[in-house]
Amino acid sequence: MKDIAGKTFKIVIAGSGPAGLTAALYAARADLEPIVFEGPEPGGQLTTTTDVENFPGYPEGVLGPKMMDDFRQQAQRFGADTRWGVVTNIDFSKRPYKVEIDEETEIYAEAVIASTGAEAKWLGIESEQRMRGKGVTACATCDGAFFRDQEVIVIGGGDSAMEEATFLTKFASKVTIVHRRDEFRASKIMQKRALDNPKIDVIWNSTLHEVLGDEAVDGVVLENTKTGEKTTLENVKGVFLAIGHKPNTELFEGVLDMDDEGYIITKGKSTYTNVPGVFACGDAQDKIYRQAVTAAGTGCMAAIDAERWLAEQEDSEEVPAESAK
Repeated sequence: MKDIAGKTFKIVIAGSGPAGLTAALYAARADLEPIVFEGPEPGGQLTTTTDVENFPGYPEGVLGPKMMDDFRQQAQRFGADTRWGVVTNIDFSKRPYKVEIDEETEIYAEAVIASTGAEAKWLGIESEQRMRGKGVTACATCDGAFFRDQEVIVIGGGDSAMEEATFLTKFASKVTIVHRRDEFRASKIMQKRALDNPKIDVIWNSTLHEVLGDEAVDGVVLENTKTGEKTTLENVKGVFLAIGHKPNTELFEGVLDMDDEGYIITKGKSTYTNVPGVFACGDAQDKIYRQAVTAAGTGCMAAIDAERWLAEQEDSEEVPAESAK
């Protein structure tokens, strides 16, 4: 990073998922010479998935890591500088903003695009992590179609779990909701919608103890939270975690406006935040859709918003003081 220490960039992009790399593509094509710091998981959540079949332009589907590499190469083609590295601190007290990379290198940014994404909450058991992308997932919309006429389970008890379970009934032959308590915390209407569905069963007072299988899920072991008794479900081929998501926005806490869950609040239908010259896109500010295609769309918006904002700053600086009165 020594080659960039102390330099000022028009746009610094924190994060390299579909939102960050799309923002980089648009900013580069506008000759803004953006620099992207890819974060702790270059390519974002899609690098932990296998087949992606719902992104336009890939009629045969594509592996998640391959798609993100395509995004990266396209942004680089137009001059985006993409680098391994984590934005560890930003001084928002004055422009240009001082940006710290990997706790050691300091650069400056006329504008910042926050595309740090979010991550699904996981239970943390070894087999769950080992089988991620092999039948264990946290996105029914992304992966539900892979489980046509198969049995799946959904872990959780909130609105997200009810919504995921109901959605999965379009594909799966049977959906079992596994909840650690004896009642759901989901809203009554969401509970009713799920429980009235003939394809959905519920196993109460239970947690996921182990995911069975090697290259694909081949059953699960559940543990009763009251008795400790373990039960094996041999026909389960898919495990969907629906216990919430956490936005990666700690970097901006106390500076950018956020909701109670930590998602960055943007103004109206734009990507503007409450801090001038700072824009947010992707899952860092979207807790509703959380899709690669919508993240890419907001990345485009952030780059265009940043480009226009930078142009306004240049115009205002060029206006003589007398005529600006």
